[in-house]
Amino acid sequence: MKLDILVFGAHPDDAELGAGATIAKEVSKGKKVGIVDLTRGELGTRGSAELRDQEAKKAAKILGVVVRENLGFADGFFINDKEHQLAVIKMIRKYQPEIVLCNAIDDRHIDHAKGSSLVSDACFLSGLIKIDTQLEGDDQKQKPWRPKQVYHYIQWKNIEPDFVVDVSGFIDKKIESIMAYSSQFYDPKSDAPETPISSKNFVDSVSYRARDLGRLIGVECAEGFTTEKYVAVDSLSDFLL
Repeated sequence: MKLDILVFGAHPDDAELGAGATIAKEVSKGKKVGIVDLTRGELGTRGSAELRDQEAKKAAKILGVVVRENLGFADGFFINDKEHQLAVIKMIRKYQPEIVLCNAIDDRHIDHAKGSSLVSDACFLSGLIKIDTQLEGDDQKQKPWRPKQVYHYIQWKNIEPDFVVDVSGFIDKKIESIMAYSSQFYDPKSDAPETPISSKNFVDSVSYRARDLGRLIGVECAEGFTTEKYVAVDSLSDFLL
């Protein structure tokens, strides 16, 4: 299955928090979007890996993505090395996305920056013909594939975006997908330990960040991204909303 967009996240819920509204909007436009989670988030203070597996499936259904996979890397301890790069390369070659979205280039959680560089490096290496990969159970070698663009969504830190996407009308879908992770986020009835993301203020911040970015470009809501290469347009009018 060839995808238009493949979204990577170090943990289940990263994709939703960073780019949930953009994913929902692209799906509404008929784009085929998939998500690959690097870990199961097993070191999280709240919930469990098994519960987060279920929550990730629910969130994927809400967003309308056509596929979601988990590579099962060690939460907190995966590194950007050959073994992990090859696992990511297999996903890139399997789904052949035109665009890859991945973690923030710098963030509070150490896995986010690690995931960012790992996926970025794998996107480059995936295009090299002399790197051989094949999927388990398949005796055919995968063909090289390099996405046209790699964009990094923004997470905890207020990184200045290189560009923003108008996601007006899709912020509610984003919040719904985030709240599918009921073990992780604000629940006044929960007696689980408090974490930086379990407060009501954190959930509210997702909306007010999107509304503030939207305010800056004259729309209701927006999501920001950073890019590794120039974003090219055909004409100056392409910048007009």
